Amino acid sequence: MSFLDHFKLNQEKEDYQFVSESILKGVAFKGTNLWILVFAIFIASLGLNVNSTAVIIGAMLISPLMGPIMGIGFGIAINDLTLLRKSIFNYLFAGAVGLVTSSLYFLLTPINVAHSEILSRTSPNIYDVLIALFGGFAGILATSSKLKGNVIPGVAIATALMPPLCTAGYGLATLQFSYFFGALYLFLINTVFIALATLISTRFLKFPYKQRPDKEGETKANRIVWAIAIVTFLPSVYFGYDLVQQNKYQQKVSQFIENEAVFINNFLLKKNIDTKTNTISLTYGGQIIEEKEITKLKSKLKNYKLDNSTLEIQQGFAYLNDDKNDEETNQLSGTLSEKEKLIRSLTLQLDSLRAMNQLGNQIHKELKIQYPSIQSFILDNVINHTDSVNQPKWVGIIHSNTQFENKEKTKVENWLKVRMQIEELSLYFE
Repeated sequence: MSFLDHFKLNQEKEDYQFVSESILKGVAFKGTNLWILVFAIFIASLGLNVNSTAVIIGAMLISPLMGPIMGIGFGIAINDLTLLRKSIFNYLFAGAVGLVTSSLYFLLTPINVAHSEILSRTSPNIYDVLIALFGGFAGILATSSKLKGNVIPGVAIATALMPPLCTAGYGLATLQFSYFFGALYLFLINTVFIALATLISTRFLKFPYKQRPDKEGETKANRIVWAIAIVTFLPSVYFGYDLVQQNKYQQKVSQFIENEAVFINNFLLKKNIDTKTNTISLTYGGQIIEEKEITKLKSKLKNYKLDNSTLEIQQGFAYLNDDKNDEETNQLSGTLSEKEKLIRSLTLQLDSLRAMNQLGNQIHKELKIQYPSIQSFILDNVINHTDSVNQPKWVGIIHSNTQFENKEKTKVENWLKVRMQIEELSLYFE
């Protein structure tokens, strides 16, 4: 068997009649399918409303929206005009039901805040095109294969048809039309490129035509399909480019803040980077930052190619540091200094405990290799309290299934002293 034989699909291809009937069943929107659609819309709307990713995924899994979209691509591929008309009608019907139902929900719900799950569906780009395209390929190949596995649920989650439709309903209900059109465009991207992937895969698998088209009609149909795909694709390129530029800008600003925006006796409490207006807002707490220091910081923007950015320095709280020896100022300064010392001390203690835990785990593993009967090992650095002096002392406890001879106990104790580079150790065996 050659390497290329691993990629062949002929042996796993499902019977054409079975595939056709399966897609036809998914296209229908009446009875059970229609009620499932309505419930999925409510679940997705609730998930978006409370910003729950798990609930939204659940809605995507039960949503039957994928059916008519695949029906459109399959109908064009095999030139089945009846299936194509039915798929387009049911797709538009399902979309209308989705918009109306989600709009009604968001009109009635008392929570109208646009959480991250809503905002993430309002700015589609070229990456969403690729997700829809590859998701469509996976979906039709799974439908056309005898080895379906769990591909269809995965495709439903990846392509995410339901959330953008419900987000469009949110935009409509709250009269935020930028959200409405952004989410509707994402829904259109998913529709067009899932259908396109279905069309390409069906032609590649060489399923027979329902009705053989004439050459002129086929050419015209292909031109229309590719024209729709290109028109849908082009805006996403712009939005994708804009997304990349925003990420680059944020990286440059983060580097600038980390390297330059550091003031002695000040803490950066909050940062806000507005990529649309190129505004950087930094909020500090601590001593008053002098204007000359702010001017000096602004002059360094050009070193990071941030010349067109506006830098705003704000202070959430500040204490004065002058020669007036103001009692309140000195008290606040001393309190902050004590807090810093306490934080450093606690950090050192935490690091010491972590190091002790790691050392104990490592020594237990090494002992276990030498003596498999050892079940547990306790190691601690304790204080030996006496009448004259309190002295630190290492204590170890070994619990074993078998009894250790005195010779072995001495051997283990000496090994531990060398391993830990200590002179005193009290070792107990249980």
